[in-house]
Amino acid sequence: MEQDKWTELINQLIRQGVLHSKKVKTAMLAVPRTNFLPEDMKSYYASDTPLPIGHGQTCSAPHSFSLFLG
Repeated sequence: MEQDKWTELINQLIRQGVLHSKKVKTAMLAVPRTNFLPEDMKSYYASDTPLPIGHGQTCSAPHSFSLFLG
């Protein structure tokens, strides 16, 4: 995983005023999104869009975590 892309996305969400909570930022940096993605989706981990995880389900877009959690 390229942490730089993930960190940049998080910083972008902060600049956009979407991510406000230090606790959510810390959690997003500590728990890689790739933990929740199937192998064929892992390369898209830093995309701010929902990603399919199978059975008609998705892993939510990162901005939605910041909206709902802080």
